[in-house]
Amino acid sequence: MSLSIAIIGRPNVGKSTLFNRLVGKQLALVDDRPGVTRDRRDGAGKLFDLEFNIVDTAGLDDVDDKSLEGRMRQQSEIAIDEAQVILFVIDARAGVMPMDKYFANLVRKQSKTVILLANKAEGKAAQAGVYEAYGLGLGDPIEFSGAHGIGIDDLYEALKSHVENSAPEADDGEEGDADKPIRLAIIGQPNAGKSTLINKLIGEERLLTGPEAGITRDAIAIDWAYEGRKIALWDTAGIRKKARVRDKLEKLSVADGLRAVKFAEVVVLLIDATVPLERQDLNIADLVVREGRALVIAINKWDLIKNKPATMKNLQLEVDRLLPQMAGVPLITMSSATGKGLDRLMPAVLDIYRIWNKRITTAQLNKWLAFQVDQHPPPAPGGRRIKLRYMTQTRPRPPTFALFCSRPDDLPESYKRYLVNGMRTDFGLKGVPIRIHLRGGKNPYV
Repeated sequence: MSLSIAIIGRPNVGKSTLFNRLVGKQLALVDDRPGVTRDRRDGAGKLFDLEFNIVDTAGLDDVDDKSLEGRMRQQSEIAIDEAQVILFVIDARAGVMPMDKYFANLVRKQSKTVILLANKAEGKAAQAGVYEAYGLGLGDPIEFSGAHGIGIDDLYEALKSHVENSAPEADDGEEGDADKPIRLAIIGQPNAGKSTLINKLIGEERLLTGPEAGITRDAIAIDWAYEGRKIALWDTAGIRKKARVRDKLEKLSVADGLRAVKFAEVVVLLIDATVPLERQDLNIADLVVREGRALVIAINKWDLIKNKPATMKNLQLEVDRLLPQMAGVPLITMSSATGKGLDRLMPAVLDIYRIWNKRITTAQLNKWLAFQVDQHPPPAPGGRRIKLRYMTQTRPRPPTFALFCSRPDDLPESYKRYLVNGMRTDFGLKGVPIRIHLRGGKNPYV
C-alpha cells in the first residue's frame, strides 16, 4: 500500500486546487463558493519522484451531525482516520479563524504526521496569516499557493521521508498480473439512489447520502472487488435535463458524470421506480449507446411499488419500444435502501461485460451471412441486386463488424437492422450496441 495523505481544512481554503495539482489533472471540481467538495475523493498523487495516494475532503465545519454539512464532515473524519499523513490547509489571506483552531486541536490529539500549509500565500496580504499559523501548534507552516505552485519544493521536502519509508517491498507474486478492473459507472437522474447503491454494494458508508437531491457533485472512483474480480466503481452526479441546468457548478458536475460514461466499460443506469423511464432516462441511455458502452438498467426503490408484475411488464414493453438499439438490455429490479434484489445486479454486469467483449470467427459470420441472405435477400434498387460478399469482426467492445458489399450507399437502414437483430439472436449479443460498417469493393481476402 502506498502512503495515504488526506487534505483537510475549512471550506474554500483551496483543498481541491491542491488535490488537482498533486494528481496532475482537473479531477476535483473547483469553484469560488465554499462547500463544493462533498464526498472524499481519492487519486494517485505525484510530486516530482514521490508517488502516494491523495484524498480530497469536504471542508470541516462545526455543524449538527445529522445535517448535510455534518454528514460531509463525517466523511472527512473517516479520511483523517485512514490517512498516515495530514495536509492541514488554512487560507493565509483570511488568517487563522476560530474553526481552524478548533480542528487543529482535534488533529493534534491524533498520532499522525501533520503538515501545515498556509495556502493562498502569494502577495503581501497573506503575510499576517502566515505568522498567525505558527500559533496553531502544528509546526512551522509552509507558505504555499496551490493555484500558482509556490512552496511545492518545501512540500516535497516535508513529504519525502514519509513516502520513502512507506514504499512497499517488491512482491514477486504480483508480477505480471493482467487482471485489470472492470470500469463500472453508476449514472441516473438526481436522487435515484446512486450513492446509496454503491454504499450497499461495498458494505460501508463510503459515499455521502441523504434525502436531499443532488448531494453528489464529483464523479467519485472507488476500488472494489466482487467475488475476486476487481471493479473500479464510479459514482456520478445526477444528470438533469440540459434546460434545467443553469448553475455553473451543476454544469461542471454533469460534465464530470458524462466523462465517467466515456471512461466506463459497463454503465448501470439507475431509474427511480416511482417515476420510471422519463425522457431524461432515455437521453442518458442513448448517450451510453452512442459511446458504445455495455448497459444494465436497474430499477431502484422497487419496494415502493405495489403492483409489481404489471409495472414490470409495462417497463419491459417501454424499454423494448423506446430503446430498440439495445434490444435485450438487462432490466434489474432492486432496492438500494433495503438491499433486496441487489444480488442480481453484479451477475448482470459481469454477463453484459462478457457479451460486450465477445468475438465471433470470420468463418461463423460468413456461414451465418449466407443463410440470412438466402432467407431474406437484400433489395434490388434500380433492378440491380445488392451483393453481400463478405463479413468480418473488426473489434469487440462493442462488437463491430465490416460488411463488404456492392453499392454500400444503396443498402437501406432497414436491412442493416435485419442483420443486427439476427446477430443479437443467433450470436447471443443481446443488450449491447452492435455496429456494422459497410465497405465497397470485392472480398479483400480473395
